[in-house]
Amino acid sequence: MSEQEPPKIEFPCEYPIKIMGRQSPTFKEVVLEVMRKHAGDISDAQIKDRASGKGTFVSITVTITATGKPQLDAIFEDLKATGVVQMVL
Repeated sequence: MSEQEPPKIEFPCEYPIKIMGRQSPTFKEVVLEVMRKHAGDISDAQIKDRASGKGTFVSITVTITATGKPQLDAIFEDLKATGVVQMVL
């Protein structure tokens, strides 16, 4: 059986990034600071957040116009380096 290559993403494109972590007063600010560093201004329409059932965790989905794999790699690396982000999808 031959291995299939993952589909190629054509840049630029709209690209949602889901970031999850523990609920805290600064979580959203930290996430958006990283996102703005790499993707420029982020409007409220590009952000969706949702708390877990018990309110312990929160997920924030930010849809950006991705310019390439290096940009996405840098975003993922910087988000994980914050210490407050537990998972990035």
